[in-house]
Amino acid sequence: MPQDQLSTPLTKDQAYALVDSVMESEDLALTASAHENEETGEWIFEATCDSPPDVEAFQALARSVLGGDVGFSVSPLDEDADWVGKSLEGLKPVIAGGYYVYGSHETVAPPAGLIPIRIDAAQAFGTGHHETTTGCLEAIQRILRRKKPVRPIDIGTGTGILAIAIAKRRRVPVIASDIDPIAVETTRNNTRLNGVAHLVIEVDAAGLDHQTIQGNAPYDLIVANILAAPLVSLAPGIGRMAEKGCAIILSGLLNTQAQRVISAYARQGMVLRDRIVRKDWSTLVLEKV
Repeated sequence: MPQDQLSTPLTKDQAYALVDSVMESEDLALTASAHENEETGEWIFEATCDSPPDVEAFQALARSVLGGDVGFSVSPLDEDADWVGKSLEGLKPVIAGGYYVYGSHETVAPPAGLIPIRIDAAQAFGTGHHETTTGCLEAIQRILRRKKPVRPIDIGTGTGILAIAIAKRRRVPVIASDIDPIAVETTRNNTRLNGVAHLVIEVDAAGLDHQTIQGNAPYDLIVANILAAPLVSLAPGIGRMAEKGCAIILSGLLNTQAQRVISAYARQGMVLRDRIVRKDWSTLVLEKV
């Protein structure tokens, strides 16, 4: 099938924010990436789409994420080229929470003293570059310094990066759920790459509606890096699934949305214990009391 490349110059932060939002939007693009032009220093957002791309949908998403109009250029691609692999080459390794997150295109060995996580994003959210993901990795590190959860779950797992992070540190089974079957398959592939396929249980589920999720409750660690509105909707269900003392990590929300989420979970008996702020994004750490 013919494919097109849609691109626009942005700041680095804008480009990465748009990449993560595009990859979270179902069927909008095959892949998306951000990279720096080494000659000009300009950052470029690029997305690979089946031809023709839905430019109006991209423009609407850009207005929502970036708060202004963005003009995209569209050009046809060589059908024989590996554009997914090319786009991933623009993603540099990330260090957060004692983890080293990298792609298969990296040729340098992971540095000593950090836990390596190899993530090939493909068509799922979570390359480790967005502030919500790095905030969650930092929160996981903080929690695992003082707790030893044995029944963790990652809701909205995307690429599986957070489930893999927990499994590598705790070496216990981790449920990783997502509403998108492509994300579930991506997670399955990434768990194999990271040697934790025997620990991560992938589940294709809408929210908490799955017998595996319900059957393994209550949980002592719950992670959900999605968006503010679904986090609020999930609050009663997460409250029921969380055992007393459960640590709950919530992200995918802007700083301006944090209080709404905190209030929704407070009504379910969960109190704020920590908050990690990275630029415009918040990661909340709560506890079931």
